[in-house]
Order: sequence, then structure tokens, then C-alpha cells
Amino acid sequence: MENLKKNSEFVIKLPLLLAIAICIGILVGAKMFGGETRKGDIGSNSAKLREILTYIDRYYVDTANTDELTDYAIKQMLEKLDPHTSFIPAKDMDIMGTHLNSYFEGIGVSFTLFKDTINIEAPVAGGPAESAGVQAGDKIITINGERVAGTNITTRGVYDRLLGKKGTQVTVSVARRGQPKLLDFTITRDKIPQYSVDVHYLLDAQTGYIRLSRFGSGAYDETKAALKTLLGQGMKQLVLDLRGNGGGYLDRAVNIADEFIPGDQMIVYTDGRVDSHDETYRSKTKGLFEAGPMIVLIDEESASASEILAGALQDNDRALLVGRRTFGKGLVQRPITLSDGSELRLTISRYFTPSGRSIQKPYQMGQKDQYVGEMSHRAAHGELYVADSNKFDPALKFKTAKGRAVYGGGGIMPDIFTPLDTSHYSTYFNKLQAEQVMREFALQYVQNHQAELKKGTAEQFAAKFEVDEAMLERVTQAAQAVGIAFNQAEYQRSKELIKLRIKEFVARNLWREEGWYRVSNQRDPEVAQARQLFGQASRVENGNFTADNLEKK
Repeated sequence: MENLKKNSEFVIKLPLLLAIAICIGILVGAKMFGGETRKGDIGSNSAKLREILTYIDRYYVDTANTDELTDYAIKQMLEKLDPHTSFIPAKDMDIMGTHLNSYFEGIGVSFTLFKDTINIEAPVAGGPAESAGVQAGDKIITINGERVAGTNITTRGVYDRLLGKKGTQVTVSVARRGQPKLLDFTITRDKIPQYSVDVHYLLDAQTGYIRLSRFGSGAYDETKAALKTLLGQGMKQLVLDLRGNGGGYLDRAVNIADEFIPGDQMIVYTDGRVDSHDETYRSKTKGLFEAGPMIVLIDEESASASEILAGALQDNDRALLVGRRTFGKGLVQRPITLSDGSELRLTISRYFTPSGRSIQKPYQMGQKDQYVGEMSHRAAHGELYVADSNKFDPALKFKTAKGRAVYGGGGIMPDIFTPLDTSHYSTYFNKLQAEQVMREFALQYVQNHQAELKKGTAEQFAAKFEVDEAMLERVTQAAQAVGIAFNQAEYQRSKELIKLRIKEFVARNLWREEGWYRVSNQRDPEVAQARQLFGQASRVENGNFTADNLEKK
């Protein structure tokens, strides 16, 4: 999707973005590898590959694309290494580059591929698509005269057609609810901003909240600006939300940590096979919020740069971590540009927190499927739901700056455990999600009541708006219309979650991410728990803690 912001919905969408996030992890600047040489059969092995490709090119019975064969061979070769060493073909480098940039060039929409159709979630406010007249809920049928609905178009296919240089034009034909004919829009592409901070606001008179969804190129500047705003509004304590943040640029994570950690303290260090790849990062400058209670929310999808930041704050006793064990991605990749424009991302070292913990979870060389499936293993063994299911290896016990015990073994374990809450989920709710029934209802509701709803603010909406029984009845009727049979027991189990999701979608249609998170955080059990733990956060910061202070809950 073009704005590439992660939302909180439990909807599987844009699988390419997940692949991008895994491949990117932590990005650091490329370095020359000096004049190091290695003895071995590298020369003869490369000659062997070249020889095989030559024979295929000359004599193979059918036409073969040797470029594609080479890329495939490289990818298969790297499968025998660690799970994060990767190869990016030249044709995919443009997409890989857009994920963490502060802007991209295109028409400015977020979308999902649903029922083989490009569904517009929302045009970027003030962007070219919105200015041309594209609306949330529109379904793109053709692009530049080419039919794209019902053609099994991929996410990459959408990117290829909608992204483009600023000033170029693209024509889309969309189907819109209530319109008998397709609507045509000619859109002039422009630069579209991408944000790393989804939202920042005061949860109450003294408690700030910052949702940092990725460590893109603008992450540090955006976080610093958010801190300045919140401090100006009277913030005395902070919730930093890193849940679902898959990482990004290392230097942004280090700089953000420096805003919170005083003095000359270790933030993270690397250890590699070659001494030149060993680096140490420390706090240097006077930060905006170096004192005051701070809580960091983490979960199993917090990875890479998120783990560096969380680990640094925990090991320096600067923040109380709340949530669940993070992903465990602590391998360092150097991007190496190859002669054809493709890129090798080669693992050269490991990240360690200030106390000496390796962030990287265990893996077996060449066992990528097992590595990726580790999250299912956590769920199956109850680690996401029960604190006691999280086992600690006494041999991997470390100490924070003020003597608090923390444990290694992969990922960052929070100080206070919060279980994944699935109590309101049901098969009926999942079907509503899959068929986008609640999203479609919310869109229609906003279109019918926009003037009335827009009279208030996102804060007022979150506080006062209620999804009533009449609205719920219309949702269940819409569900039956698309073949979802009503199930009374499952409906009752999920009723409060259905109401919350409808309200979230209405808020997003009106106020984008600010609306979504103001509504979501009202019912978020982890945010609610965090707001009750600032006393313990103060004791961690001041060094006045005992084991009982941080018992798992």
C-alpha cells in the first residue's frame, strides 16, 4: 500500500510488505570490506557456475533466461546461511527503497487487494488522489485503460502501475457505491510523505503517548518533534508504543535512544568475525526526556531496531518494558550493491544490548522455515498467553546498570508480562473481518453522517460516540447478505470487539491514524495496564526496586 503504514486490524494484507520488513530488519550503512582475502575454492566455484550458465545459454533445447537463473541460484545458495542474509534483485530495489523513505512518488492512496480487486482504504490527506476526487471505498477497475480487477493482480503489479515520477500522470477508473457507471480520474503523481510516528497525544493531563510504527528515515525527527509537542502540553510521563514495529534504520534507533538516556551510556554494540565490523554506540547529546517515568510497550512483532531501543532503555534502567517477548532479530546485515544494481545483504555481526545480551534468537543454518515458524511454537507452548510459560536460562542471566536481573536467549523480555487477549475473538468475527463487513459499514456510515460527525474532534468522538444496537443490526444484516450465517453465541462473545472495530473504522475514515488510535487505546488492555505502572517505572529509574516490584502479572 502506498502509505505503507501498519494498522492494528487483524487482516492479512500486502504480503509483500511483510517480506520487505523481514528483509530490511536493521539497515546500516554499507562499508568497504578492505583488502581481506580468503583462501579456498571461490575462484573455481565461480568458474563452475559461469561454465554451467554458458552451456545453458548456448545449447539448452528451449530458450532460458540466464539472468533469472542466476538470481535463483543466488537465493538458493543463501538459503544455506542464516535466515537474514538475503539477495534483492535489481528489479525489486525500487520497492525495497520506498519502505523506509520519508516520502515516495505516486498517487497517494492506501489500498488492500480484496476479492481480486484494488480497494482504496483512504487517499492520503491533501495528496494527488484525494485532490482528483478519489474516495475511500472506491474500487479500481482499470489503470491507464488496462483492466486490473479480476486479473489476479499482485501487490507488485499495483506498485508498478501507480508509483511513478512526480509530475507524471495516470488515469484510473473506479467503481463507487451508488454510482451506476465507472468514474474516471486523471491523477498527477507527486511526492507523498511517509511517517514513522503514527500518532502522538496526551492520554491524560500528564501522560504522553507516542506510537512509533517503524524506524524510517524520518523516525528520529518525528519522534523529537512529538516529544517537544507533548512536553509543551505538560507531559510528565511517557508511553512509547513499539508493538508491531519491525525495525528500520539503526542510526534512527540510536538517536531516539539518546533522547531518553542521559550521560555517556552504552546503547548497543556489535561483535563480528572481523574486528572492523565491531562497533559501539553510546549516548552523546542532551536529550529532551532524559528523566521522568517511561513505559515501553513491546510484543512478538517488535523486531530489530525496536529491540535495540527497548534493550537499551531496559539495560540502562531508563524505562519499564510491558508486553511480550520481542521477535529476536539481532543479526547485522551490510548492504552490498552488485554490478547490475541488485543488492546482497550479508550478515556480518550480531547486536548486543548494553548488559551483554544477544538480541538474536537461536537458529539453525539453512533452516529458515523452522526459524519463521518459531512464532507458532511460542503460541503452541503458551508463551503468548501465560507468563509462567516463558522460561529463563540461568546461564543467560545479566544485570542492568543498577543491578536488576534480565535474561538473554533471544529477543527482549519485558519487565511486566501482558498476555495476548483473544477472549473476544470468534469464527463469526473473523468472517466479518475477512469479508470487510465492518469496514464497509463504517465507510457507508461516514458518507451518510459526515457533516454531523465532523463537527467534533477525534478526542471528542473517542470519548462520546457509541455504536448502538441499530448499527449492529445493520452489520449482521450486511453479513448475511454476503453469506455469513448469524451465530448468536459467537456474536455475543465478540459483540464488544465488533463495536470497537466499527468505531475504529469510523474514526479512521474521519481522522486517519489519530482517530484509530484514540479509539483503540481506550480499550487496549496493554495501554490500560501501562497507565497503572508508572509508580514501578519510577522505581526502576531511581534504582529503588526489589524483585517483588517487577513480578510478572
